Amino acid sequence: MGTFRIIHGPNLNLLGKREPEHYGTLTLEELNKSVEAYAHEKNLTVEFLQSNHEGKIIDAIQNSGGITGIILNPGGFTHSSVAIRDAIAAVDVPVIEVHLSNIHAREEFRRTSLIAPVCVGQISGLGVQSYILAIEYFNRITTSLQRRKIKC
Repeated sequence: MGTFRIIHGPNLNLLGKREPEHYGTLTLEELNKSVEAYAHEKNLTVEFLQSNHEGKIIDAIQNSGGITGIILNPGGFTHSSVAIRDAIAAVDVPVIEVHLSNIHAREEFRRTSLIAPVCVGQISGLGVQSYILAIEYFNRITTSLQRRKIKC
């Protein structure tokens, strides 16, 4: 029904070790397996990328032809990357920004997202459920659009 690209930004490779009080003890591999299992139940395809490099994330956004949607956890780039923001604005693929922790309840500098204004939405603070809810949103929108095409 759809293919979704899940992009994990910088330091997410350290999940389970880095600041478990904010990010929990789930590793990135465990998070990906949970998300993949959920997507599989919905007959959706997911592909994963984790990078600590801004340019690689931009390339993954720009090379998103054929992708139904992008779920992006930009990590620290949330608050600093005009380049990632501009890449999202330049493509015709919907993006949902996700965060494991509630960025609005953390340090002041983490409360502003440069990314959110060019995304269809932002989900934060719900751990792995942030990703699941993003997939569910895309699944419902895709299903709704397909129903409209069938009726026409």
